[in-house]
Amino acid sequence: MSISAQGGGTGPDTQDRRPTASTAGRATPTGAIAGRNASAAGGPLDRLRGVRTAVVAAVRRQPPGAWLIGLAAAVVYSVFSVTQWNLLDSPSWDLGIFTQLAKAYAGLDAPIVPIKGEGFNLLGDHFHPLLVLLAPAYALAPSGLTLLIVQNLLFGLSVAVVTRAGMRLVSPLAGMAVGVAYALSWGLQSAVAAQFHEIAVAVPLLALGLEALLRRRVLPAVLWGGALVFVKEDLGLTVIALGLVVAWRLRTAAGLWLSVWGALWLIISVRLILPALNATGQYDYSDRIDVGGMIADPAGAVVDLVSGAPKHETLLLLLLAGGFVVLRSSLSLVLLPTLLWRFASGQEGYWGPEWHYSAVLMPVLFLALVDAVHTLRRSRRGWVRAIALIGVPGAVAASLVLLPTQKFAVLAEPATYRQSERWDPAHRMMNLIPRGATVESGVVLMAYLVPDTRVYWLGNTNPAPDYLIVDAEDWSWGPVRPADAEAHAEQHYPGADYTTVFDEAGYQLVERQR
Repeated sequence: MSISAQGGGTGPDTQDRRPTASTAGRATPTGAIAGRNASAAGGPLDRLRGVRTAVVAAVRRQPPGAWLIGLAAAVVYSVFSVTQWNLLDSPSWDLGIFTQLAKAYAGLDAPIVPIKGEGFNLLGDHFHPLLVLLAPAYALAPSGLTLLIVQNLLFGLSVAVVTRAGMRLVSPLAGMAVGVAYALSWGLQSAVAAQFHEIAVAVPLLALGLEALLRRRVLPAVLWGGALVFVKEDLGLTVIALGLVVAWRLRTAAGLWLSVWGALWLIISVRLILPALNATGQYDYSDRIDVGGMIADPAGAVVDLVSGAPKHETLLLLLLAGGFVVLRSSLSLVLLPTLLWRFASGQEGYWGPEWHYSAVLMPVLFLALVDAVHTLRRSRRGWVRAIALIGVPGAVAASLVLLPTQKFAVLAEPATYRQSERWDPAHRMMNLIPRGATVESGVVLMAYLVPDTRVYWLGNTNPAPDYLIVDAEDWSWGPVRPADAEAHAEQHYPGADYTTVFDEAGYQLVERQR
């Protein structure tokens, strides 16, 4: 119903509505006036209908192609994760750590993670309070695999958002091509293969915030971007850069306030929260960057920043994935904070394209590509418009050419879909451990043990556990693995008496005798 039909408004349909001879003397019943007023005010049912109408309209505005590509991406990621899970492939201890965190949150407890150490509060390691959102999913399906599926769905959501932005700003076909290239990007593949990390939440937040920026929607851009500070402390730097881009592109002070917000939480988390919750009273990663050395020798710091083959590989892969034209977009500035802290660090593991560190760069990179192509297409210069034409095809071609060298290449191998030969003995062994018992293990079986037991990592100083596992194929031991689990356990925990209760397929399980 239009405003004018309710007796108000000044729209075109209200003009020249003067009383006619047939209506001038006609009285309007009081009940009709009351009914119209009630309708205008709207009761709870009317408001509910209005919300439903708005939701339906929003859904109808969604391009189906974007969500189909996002769903397909999530399925591919999940297939990879399930095969990895069935092969007992654990590239790091992080999945076990975050599974313990999700278990604690699901039990309405503080995120105490014994894998990191007895009584270790994971909020004293990195600042990621948004991971409390894992609690419902873990409570519904308590497993480390649940975290992998959640991460894959979040990545799939980001694929849908990036695809949607491309379809709206460039063209439906080009947008879907960008979405496929993004879904198969090396940064997301590496993150899926590295298993769960807190950046799983950051990737869709960045996609949503940058998409809102491209659509010139200030409030959503600020809200989505502002939430990044609760994913990981270093993302405060990204929020600072994002805020400056919002302020410059949309000419709004809200962007400057977003930058202040990012800087504030960076300081609060690193200087106050993390040291307060850390057992040593410090931020454990403060020594990763030699700030004093960089200030003392700025020229040398600049040279070091761009030196090293892994850094060159990362930069080249970024340019290839973005079709090179990404540099035309101001969104590419949001890449800088992550690249700078990684390249300035003395930890070589941060420099290259491996692991999960580049996942947060991918939505920025591909939305910068969309923005650059959108801008270049409107140029009056023919050669500039020609560059725009090669942007998307270049990104898609790079994605396909790189595919055989990336993590998902194993999906073309039949052996990937076979369950590990050690799966059955591993689970027979784990089933011997009573629920609630404490168990010390290497990395490989941690995530499988966490739902039912209290797990410690063999590399820490732990209280004597109820059970101890020696896995002859677990890389946690290094080059030398104990041949006799009983002897190892009793030597490691003097005064404790352990007895072997399982010895098969390279697994030894010993139980502490009371």
